[in-house]
Amino acid sequence: MHIVVLLKAVPVVGTERLGPDMRVQRTQLEANGNDEYVLEKALKLTEAAGGEVSLLSMGPPSALDALRKALAMGATRAYHVTDGALAGSCLRATVAVLVAALQKLEFDLLFVGADTSDGQGGVVAAAIAARLELPYLSYASEITPIDGGVRVHRLSASGYDVLEAATPAVVMGTQVLGEPRYPSLRGIMQARSKEVTTWSLADLGIESASVGEAAATTRVVGSDAPPQRSGATVLRGAPQEVVAQVVDFLAQRRLI
Repeated sequence: MHIVVLLKAVPVVGTERLGPDMRVQRTQLEANGNDEYVLEKALKLTEAAGGEVSLLSMGPPSALDALRKALAMGATRAYHVTDGALAGSCLRATVAVLVAALQKLEFDLLFVGADTSDGQGGVVAAAIAARLELPYLSYASEITPIDGGVRVHRLSASGYDVLEAATPAVVMGTQVLGEPRYPSLRGIMQARSKEVTTWSLADLGIESASVGEAAATTRVVGSDAPPQRSGATVLRGAPQEVVAQVVDFLAQRRLI
């Protein structure tokens, strides 16, 4: 079984900033948190049943550090799409590039995190599945390989749905899959010698004019800090008195 995990290098959480050009600054990068959860599940599946886990990332050269950490966690190899022309690319261009890269690979399952901390679009997995014409299983809380396919528990408002599809398939996972492991010292040492293949746009057969800021179909036009929160009302007293105050509060605002 060969599982490919999409992994995006995002700004370190808490350091996200927009530059003067309204683009996200990418000086300090780390692996996207949701991607690490699906990576952990991929590693557990291949450890139990055999197989390999490959990483695929699109990003600047500094994204290599995030890939090295994922390799230290146990992934077998990494593919890194990096090209100066990609800076400022929108979701549409990102999907086109990732699809072109995936068409160079053979895999049974493609694992994708629910969304990324910098973009939070949450549409890349579905768009890739549509472009590749593959089954798409979303919001997985459990992933189980079956004969010739995969079974997923998809989170729902009332519990979960059970979905099955033939492979190859795209699975978008959630944090319910399990906490990511920390790289061991041995894993860190082994990661130094693991294969990282670098692809440019030319390697993927993509014209540079079709990606980047100039070709972007969306852009950030403004950014404002959220308004400061007003003071909270604290209710104290016996339960019946507090309930009466809450009811009065809601009635005054015509909420009940």
